[in-house]
Amino acid sequence: MRHRSHSMEFKRQVVQEYLGGETLHGLAKRHDVSRQLIRVWIEKYEAGEFDDDAQAADLIQQYEARIAALERLVGKQALELEFLKGALQSAPRPRNGTTSVITGPLASPSPRGAD
Repeated sequence: MRHRSHSMEFKRQVVQEYLGGETLHGLAKRHDVSRQLIRVWIEKYEAGEFDDDAQAADLIQQYEARIAALERLVGKQALELEFLKGALQSAPRPRNGTTSVITGPLASPSPRGAD
């Protein structure tokens, strides 16, 4: 079974209907959600977790965690880039001739008669 995600507005609506006198069974049947899920929503509503301020604080916390993860990734990539730049600068340069990343330096011609 696929996990469904319900909007905050939908959850508030269902809780308001319950607080207005609807039964858990009737709400669960009408909205096609479990009674246990509605109970969880009611508990969260009563704890103030459905308030706009609480929802905004949760969203800010999620954004801050994502920003921190991205900053760590950027830092790691910056270190890797500096390491690769240093390795490139310290690598020996070919004296002459063309090099290719795929084939490497060109082979030097062998002297004639050096069989």
